[in-house]
Amino acid sequence: MSYGRLVGVLVVALGIIVVAGVAVPILLNRAVPAGGPGLSASLSAAEPEPLGPIPADVDRLQEAFRAVAKRVKPAVVAIGVSQTVEAPGIPFGSNEFLRRFFGFEPDGRGGPTRKFERQGLGSGVIVDTGGYILTNNHVVAEADQITVHLADGREFKAKVIGTDPATDIAVIHIKAEHLPVAQLGNSDKVEVGDLVLAIGSPFALEQTVTMGIISATGRAGIGITDYENFLQTDAAINPGNSGGPLVNMRGQVIGVNTAIASRSGGYMGVGFSVPISLASEVMKRIRETGKVVRGWLGVTIQHLTPELAQSMKLRSDEGVLISQVNAGGPAAKAGLRDGDVVVEYNGKPVKAPYDLQSAVAWTAPGTTAALVVIRDGKRVTLRAEVEKRPSQPELARAERSTGPTELKELGLQVSSLTPEAAQRYGYRAGQGVLISEVVPGSPAGRAGLKRGMLIIEVGGQKVAGVAEFRQAVRKANLAKGIPMLVRSGDRQMFVVLK
Repeated sequence: MSYGRLVGVLVVALGIIVVAGVAVPILLNRAVPAGGPGLSASLSAAEPEPLGPIPADVDRLQEAFRAVAKRVKPAVVAIGVSQTVEAPGIPFGSNEFLRRFFGFEPDGRGGPTRKFERQGLGSGVIVDTGGYILTNNHVVAEADQITVHLADGREFKAKVIGTDPATDIAVIHIKAEHLPVAQLGNSDKVEVGDLVLAIGSPFALEQTVTMGIISATGRAGIGITDYENFLQTDAAINPGNSGGPLVNMRGQVIGVNTAIASRSGGYMGVGFSVPISLASEVMKRIRETGKVVRGWLGVTIQHLTPELAQSMKLRSDEGVLISQVNAGGPAAKAGLRDGDVVVEYNGKPVKAPYDLQSAVAWTAPGTTAALVVIRDGKRVTLRAEVEKRPSQPELARAERSTGPTELKELGLQVSSLTPEAAQRYGYRAGQGVLISEVVPGSPAGRAGLKRGMLIIEVGGQKVAGVAEFRQAVRKANLAKGIPMLVRSGDRQMFVVLK
């Protein structure tokens, strides 16, 4: 192709491109039906529409959270603790050296020891202008030095006034002036669904505020403290929050954050707070005497389930079942028996284990208390002189041969209690029959029976041997439920196999 012809072809192609660039938009606009938008109008329609007004309720809720935080945060403190401990010294300062050149790991026995300082951090809340601070026992227990950091930046050394491990509550004191004070609320009026804020120093991040709701009230049987009646919340609580306040939307303290349920060690949506009603009573006694003295009856109690109530032919499942009476204790002297159901204590109804446990705990030692129990279907009134709770009380809270004989319908094997087995498990010969095997998913398994437990009664009948046990089981009706009194170590409880 000649040079001139090539130039002509390029000119024609360029002309086609220019004409197409002008004509196509015109044709597209004309192709839109009459009254419809043009191309430019279509592009404008893709732009976001202006946002509508924000509902006034949103602003009010936000202002409420801000007001609560501003009201309570000044009274929330960070608590730093240090403790000097001794640990075995490691030669050459390296486990790797011992492992590679001597073929062993240090076992911590013998050899020189060294001292080092262990530090921790928790939270607390100022509850008195005189400098009294409420926190957890596990935050300050065994601390050699306690330092309190205030929200305004001031720092003070603190002194422990008293602690109560049974509730994990402690009271410490600082000498300071112009202290902000948090207002205490009424935890007895708290209900599931209430909005709450948790304030503290998680992971040393002071003055952290998290929000949630009350997930449950009256949580017990968790195994954190001896006296449990926790408020459960999903407000984020993490290490360092311990001792800090849980507050309602009025800015009042309703709980002392104490523990979390976690598989990772961090927040998983389940936190527990000691109700302020309980914490306040503990604090009052600590400030008055430096310690907490509690009453004691000498019984083991448990929740009366509907199955147990039905098996015992009781009309209601309200009340607390006595599963064990300690020999020589106040309850034994008053005539209480295993299997009694306490429905009243000093004129007040008893509906759950914590009701009785708390009422007895706050009864002054030496006081005579009236108890109404259901026994054999009849109401019986007994009077017991409450004693001081021992430092290591026997079972003061709610809990749980010949060759083996198998009862397939129950899903367990039992055997006579030999002297060797009695010594091994801490039982007395002739006290009952020993559980040697439990089938998972069977009536015995579902009732919580385990190998090593001792069955003492079946359907209210004492069973000292396998023959008596089989006879008692034959008389009972598994479909309706077979009540049993069982023992695990030094603890007794009632169960129902059904």
